[in-house]
Amino acid sequence: MKSSPQPMKLFFALAFSCTSLLGSLTPVLAKPALPASGHSLSKPLSNKTAVAQTTRFNAPPPPPGPPPGGRVLGGASRGNKQTVCPDIKPALTTLSPFTEKIDSVTTVKLTNVWGLTTLEHPTWLFYMPYTKDSGYSTEFELQNLKRKTIYQKEITLPQQSGLIRVSLPNDAPRLAVGEQYRWYLKVSCDQKQQSPPTYVEGVIQRVNLNQADTQKLQTATPLQKFAIYAQNGIWYEALATLAEIRQKNPQNVAIQTEWQNFLANFPQFNTVAAAPIVSGKP
Repeated sequence: MKSSPQPMKLFFALAFSCTSLLGSLTPVLAKPALPASGHSLSKPLSNKTAVAQTTRFNAPPPPPGPPPGGRVLGGASRGNKQTVCPDIKPALTTLSPFTEKIDSVTTVKLTNVWGLTTLEHPTWLFYMPYTKDSGYSTEFELQNLKRKTIYQKEITLPQQSGLIRVSLPNDAPRLAVGEQYRWYLKVSCDQKQQSPPTYVEGVIQRVNLNQADTQKLQTATPLQKFAIYAQNGIWYEALATLAEIRQKNPQNVAIQTEWQNFLANFPQFNTVAAAPIVSGKP
């Protein structure tokens, strides 16, 4: 007696349906890519954009010679004197690349704040916890490696705490390719200036990109420019470019995620990653 073919047909029909369903789910489960191909800063990106992928920052090796040193967070003491600035959290912070290690002899933590730029007149970003109504004096200073001041400017504090831009203006001395420069951002909370300021400090060096990437930048979208700079270890232009995109697209989830992911290259920036940009136009 032969068995009925109906159960076998039903089995194959169910198997085929399950396979088709799994196939239709695959694109949904795949990680969406950051839309970098066709957008311009002149037109805000769609607010419905999927979560961005992280663009990797390829940190360059530190410069040869003596360690650059530096300070990422303000609020520390200098010598035997303490700054009188209030202990606000998050503290004054430079959004500049850095490394930390423990000295094998002294067991002291050594910090080196050092990054690259391709521009004659670059831009720095800082988290500023102090506001205009505090009346504190704030100054940006740039020195050559002989510790000679080549640029100095008073900085107006913002109306609210947040990220501020400090750009070297076009009438300031131009950074030379291959040269290193030391910079400071200082906040003096003592009007009599008898106590040391709270400050952050680091070293910046100007370099040239290779010819191929220089040509790509000429036709690249802002997001593509950001990726080119990040992949080449050019922190200051990568950060400034992404900050501009973020400021022009405040409701775009992908851009906000990309911003926070990029700053997460340095965990110390996590406390200020969500802060608004409160000075400087995009």
